[in-house]
Amino acid sequence: MESVNEKHKDTVFTFLFSNPVLLRELYSAIEGITLPPDIPININTLSDVLFRTQRNDISFLINNRLIVLIEHQSSINNNMPIRFLIYASKLYQEIINPDDKFKRKLEKIPKPEFIVLYNGEDNYPDYKELRLSDAFMKTDKIKIDVPLELVVQVYNINKGRNREILSKSRTLDNYSQFIDKIREYQKEYQFKYNERKEILDKAFRSAIKYCIKNDILKDFLRKHGSEVLNMLYGEYDPEVEIRVVREEEREYFLELLKRNLTKEELIQRLQQKEPYADYDPEAEMKVVREEAIEETREEDREYFLELLNKGLTIEEIKEQLQQENMVRR
Repeated sequence: MESVNEKHKDTVFTFLFSNPVLLRELYSAIEGITLPPDIPININTLSDVLFRTQRNDISFLINNRLIVLIEHQSSINNNMPIRFLIYASKLYQEIINPDDKFKRKLEKIPKPEFIVLYNGEDNYPDYKELRLSDAFMKTDKIKIDVPLELVVQVYNINKGRNREILSKSRTLDNYSQFIDKIREYQKEYQFKYNERKEILDKAFRSAIKYCIKNDILKDFLRKHGSEVLNMLYGEYDPEVEIRVVREEEREYFLELLKRNLTKEELIQRLQQKEPYADYDPEAEMKVVREEAIEETREEDREYFLELLNKGLTIEEIKEQLQQENMVRR
């Protein structure tokens, strides 16, 4: 059973590891176990839960366990446990008979496990746990044990990190090398070409050619090279797009300020989240998931609302924005 939304595009990671044999290899390496080939894997990935436009996640049932696994190339979001909680709830609704919850006899359910494979460029430890309880509000007057917990295991899979895991999964190790080679070529070509589109295109093609020549995901890239290229165009370097969106948000707010609206009217406009007239989510070379754009927009508009609520005059707000150029507090 797999729920698929055609608007959601696979990333290279999900496309590669949607192969049950490779997924078994990957999970065995992470857990440090060997799963026999006769243990079935049932992939049941959902849409519209963790990400909106591109699917970085794979969920599957194996050996009475419900696994939600994602690859993450941008900065780690500390709200991942909340997202996984929602995702798990929806998955259990899919796999459990609706009538079972009314039975008196205890119905057993698969044990959940939440894994993030971090492949970004931030300085991140080999392993870290993110806990849902860290998001709970303080209850100073009521001291009780946390009644609900969800732990997300984050593994750094960049080249040279978590060697034991990578040594047990040749496919994951090769994937890590492939991503590293893309970044290497990207840095090299940024001094040779002016247009970002051309830099990325050259970097992607050079990395694919290098990896095929050096037996890194060789068969996969030979068979799916053009598909991989298209996926890379859609997923790579989200931080750049976020910076662009942030600048657009600033320009949008400054444009509102030029309309001589009252503070009340400005607050109303921001709360309505009026879209950009020229914003096109299907634009060529889009390099970030729509959800990352929306999160960035939400953060900035909350910031603008805070400025308005501080009692600053419109001229003072303009001056502050111009001075800080959207550097966050």
